[in-house]
Amino acid sequence: MSSTTETVVSRAGVKRFQRRWPVDQPRAAVLLVHGLAEHSGRYEHVGAAFNAKGYDVLSFDLRGHGQTEGKRGHIDAFADFLDDVEELLEERRSLGVPVVLMGHSLGGLICSAYVVDGRPAPDLLVISAPALAADIPGWQRGMAKTMSRIAPKLSIKNDFEGSLLSRDEKVGIAYRDDPLRIRVGSARMGAEILGTMEPTKASLGKITVPTYVLHGGDDKLVPSAASEPFAALPNVTRVVHDGLRHECLNEPEQDDVIAGITDWIEKQLADR
Repeated sequence: MSSTTETVVSRAGVKRFQRRWPVDQPRAAVLLVHGLAEHSGRYEHVGAAFNAKGYDVLSFDLRGHGQTEGKRGHIDAFADFLDDVEELLEERRSLGVPVVLMGHSLGGLICSAYVVDGRPAPDLLVISAPALAADIPGWQRGMAKTMSRIAPKLSIKNDFEGSLLSRDEKVGIAYRDDPLRIRVGSARMGAEILGTMEPTKASLGKITVPTYVLHGGDDKLVPSAASEPFAALPNVTRVVHDGLRHECLNEPEQDDVIAGITDWIEKQLADR
């Protein structure tokens, strides 16, 4: 089923663009959080595949992304992302079925940070290529923190080759030509993201809900080593897809990748 869309005003007063793949009698409710610079529209095939399993799926464009209100590539505080997730998880919970929180890349960091923050937890957690680490020298981190204070809305170029996302050339071309992707990030957003990585990684042991982590073995944007700490947790299933790049969900093997996620969810639902 194709998605339906709407724009709502969030509790914070932000006009938020939302995308939903509805099911009349859902077996699970999914909240899907996209990554940096992209938007919810890049997950149509994921929503449709989840629909086929009877999952009602809701996604949204992050603040400053896609068709959601706000300066492009800017947030005032990382907690703003978490507030939006908390609000939307409450909506998901109203369906009366198990709730799955899923995020990719920055979305994976957001979902991980949300759960360790002690907020109302989902029943299941799915994390794709979580941005828990960045290969950035200390002096650059310090500069980002300084610029965040003195010029928080300063725009910094944030662009890369689409070929880093997938071995499928069409994915890279579509990303390059996507009018909704953002090509800059503010100094404040960069500092907030960097400042969230290490504390979240150090707190992963607080995640007690069943969790599925997937990562591409040839991911050059967020190397698979970033998600290795998850593997030590007893409630986590971690899968590294050899040879796949940053967006496993957009690789030629995407059907198998998505099937791995839904098979895991099905097992968790059966166990409940």
